[in-house]
Amino acid sequence: MTTVTDQHPKEDADIYFETHAAPTNLALVASALNTFLTHHRVAGRRVVLVSSGGTMVPLENQTVRFIDNFSAGTRGATSAEYFLEMGYAVIFLHRQFSLLPYSRHYSHSTNCFLDFLSEWGRIGEDDDAPEGTGDGDVVVRRKYKAQMLDVLRKYRRANEQKLLYLLPFTTVSSYLFYLREVATQMQIFGSEGLFYLAAAVSDFFVPPSRMAEHKIQSGDLPDPLAEDSTPATTKSDSKGGRKLMIDLDPVPKFLKRLVERWAPDGMIVSFKLETDPSILLQKCHMALNRYQHNLVIGNLLATRKYEVVFVSPDGEEWIRVPQAKDGETQIEIESEIVPKVVDMHERIIKEKKAAKRA
Repeated sequence: MTTVTDQHPKEDADIYFETHAAPTNLALVASALNTFLTHHRVAGRRVVLVSSGGTMVPLENQTVRFIDNFSAGTRGATSAEYFLEMGYAVIFLHRQFSLLPYSRHYSHSTNCFLDFLSEWGRIGEDDDAPEGTGDGDVVVRRKYKAQMLDVLRKYRRANEQKLLYLLPFTTVSSYLFYLREVATQMQIFGSEGLFYLAAAVSDFFVPPSRMAEHKIQSGDLPDPLAEDSTPATTKSDSKGGRKLMIDLDPVPKFLKRLVERWAPDGMIVSFKLETDPSILLQKCHMALNRYQHNLVIGNLLATRKYEVVFVSPDGEEWIRVPQAKDGETQIEIESEIVPKVVDMHERIIKEKKAAKRA
């Protein structure tokens, strides 16, 4: 007999959730989300889910080793700030310890927040004396004061008006459980809900049934022929050494589930990162056609800070900002991306409202 879910044959996505444990705090998150969303629904404010950072793929249940990617969450954290400036409340679904809105300005190794501070009475010759009351005071260096004050005021506004809900994840599994919960609850916003999926989600994972319980030992790896072998198996190389062999399964395509069931009325934006310019547009169009959502934003690894391409049912549009020269501040391309996404969201809302009236 075929098992069915919601009158559909059981799919890989259903099996994935059945075979992975939900985050232990999911009930608490669901309650906090309900409070956040209800507040902004009553206030008549639109809400955007911004996902950000990379997802970790554990190789052991008691995780020591894992597979990761390079994403630090720059795109997501930056975009979240611009959505807040444009009047949205933001659910920021982010990789734990990745960049956050506002604090991102002082988190990078080339922009350490300590460089913006000084101790009263210990000012370098190249800096104007900051304002202070006496020895021992920590003060902001005068040339950075206006910039830090601007960021601080925006941060305080977001907190005071409860505009930003931070939701951290670590693994691809926790990301997907939270995404489903957020999307399901955001259905109350209908077309006024927006999903801006900037997270670098893993394409492969190790099923729990094949995951090692403890740390994989380099000197005592399991026999690949053993019946109870874990995903970590070995074989000898030409020099008599041992190799670690990892058996990964593909992560089900949850974007399809998001479009069709979890958020059927919301606007959905996905991202496509490639390294080969010759296939970028093709891959964007393939994703758009496959999942039938609203927008794919394509970018190349080498030029992602300077140009992206919008691929939608209306066609293609390149967005570019000048590349900063030495000593110049790079224009954040998100300052161009987010307003265009918001304009598109506005059109979609009007079209759907008109369709309902017809």
